[in-house]
Amino acid sequence: MPNVSVYDMTGKAVSSMELSDAIFAIEPNAVVMHQAVVTYLANQRQGTQSTLTRTEVRGGGRKPWRQKGTGHARQGSIRAPQWTHGGVAIGPKPRSYRLALNKKIKRLALKSALSTKVLENALIVVDKIEMNEYKTKTVVSMLKALGASKKTLIVLPAVDEKVIKSAANIPGVKTTCVNTLNVYDVLNCDTFIVLQDAVAKIEEVYA
Repeated sequence: MPNVSVYDMTGKAVSSMELSDAIFAIEPNAVVMHQAVVTYLANQRQGTQSTLTRTEVRGGGRKPWRQKGTGHARQGSIRAPQWTHGGVAIGPKPRSYRLALNKKIKRLALKSALSTKVLENALIVVDKIEMNEYKTKTVVSMLKALGASKKTLIVLPAVDEKVIKSAANIPGVKTTCVNTLNVYDVLNCDTFIVLQDAVAKIEEVYA
């Protein structure tokens, strides 16, 4: 089992804990992680982009000139795609980009991502984050004490408004809860900070 130190908010090691082999020490599956990231990014797309076809552009109802005898190429409408201000021939229309993964692949992808962070020594376990007020400076000093990189993900066991709002305006720092943890956020961060209670919840859900 991987053994990691548990730190407090000042960056001091206060204890150690063993992580579950079934979650934090598996052989990372790059293919499955790639599938999970592609699915996540596709599902973030709104799919609301839309262009006007020649039937939807205002005007162009009258034939601009007679069919033969003018020397011009024949034209049926000034709103045909080849005309300036004409419709778009093959443009995007509203559609769903949604993709789906089955439960086994989702679980394997998340376990692979968590194991990757352990292998990279990018996982930091914190015993607790105590905040009596909304204070960004407190979170900044904690991250500095822990040696966190610019892109940091903080995983909480449950919603904590003081921590979430205090970290919200720090560039590169993102907070999430165990129940909303996803592969993209885990892989996208340089430092993965997880609370001790959150580790227990992750092991309880995914073991």
